[in-house]
Amino acid sequence: MQETMNHVSATLTSLKTTLVEFGVRYGFQILGASLIVLVGLKAAGYLTRMLDTWLEKKTTIDVALRSLIVRLLRFVVVGATIVIAAEKIGVPVASLIAGLGVAGVGIGLAMQGVLSNLIAGMTIFFLKPFRVGEYIDVLKEHGEVVDITLFSTTLRHTDQSLIVIPNRQIAGEILHNYGMKRQLDIEIGIAYASDIGKAIDVATETVLADPRVLKEPAPLVGIRKVGDSALTVSVRPWVPVPEYEQTLLGLYRAIFEAYRERGIDVPHPQREIRVVHAETGTTRAALGAPVVKVN
Repeated sequence: MQETMNHVSATLTSLKTTLVEFGVRYGFQILGASLIVLVGLKAAGYLTRMLDTWLEKKTTIDVALRSLIVRLLRFVVVGATIVIAAEKIGVPVASLIAGLGVAGVGIGLAMQGVLSNLIAGMTIFFLKPFRVGEYIDVLKEHGEVVDITLFSTTLRHTDQSLIVIPNRQIAGEILHNYGMKRQLDIEIGIAYASDIGKAIDVATETVLADPRVLKEPAPLVGIRKVGDSALTVSVRPWVPVPEYEQTLLGLYRAIFEAYRERGIDVPHPQREIRVVHAETGTTRAALGAPVVKVN
């Protein structure tokens, strides 16, 4: 028992001596490397914030490209910090970089999909087929562009759901870019006896009174089609992308109420039914019987 206790005590003493020697030999190096990493991370945060603010105020670079530049600066500063800290504690940086280069070939072959997204992302950044804030339709998906990264593009649908599309799926595809505005398509039926000019004027005034509607380009208002029981008034104004859904709902109500106040009839659908006599095949209407109309 005493021998075991002596052995444990000797082991603890040896471990303590090793830790003290390690601390004396490498303590200042580890402390210096830690300070370098801390300073480097702080510098990266400060420099990226400063660059982002400068780009926002002094240049016309769009949000996505500005974000890419800021992220690249942060990557460079943090990478340089790690290399300097590693060299401080005695890591052979040159050999490490060479090894990473060899490993990078294998990693690249294994990550072809990721690299395809990266190349497609760079294409989107520099060719700019769309920008953040614009409304696009691609791959049977549509929505407002809220974020563009090197690997994917995020769209926000009108129901506020998000759609994340890999960039390699977008590059080379047919893309419909609505820009920063969208055109509403509102249809309201009026009776055949209504004053068409008055109906168009009332709809135009109601649309232009809404502050969300763009004055340029001017709204398109007119008769779109002749239906079975009504003339269809088409109202097609442009609105900013974020205002699309609310403006659509608001204008339907506003135009309907304006028509009712100004005496323009919005009729119910009507159908005329003629009852055929079972024996002669003649219609009751032709025999002088009343015609039944169903509203």
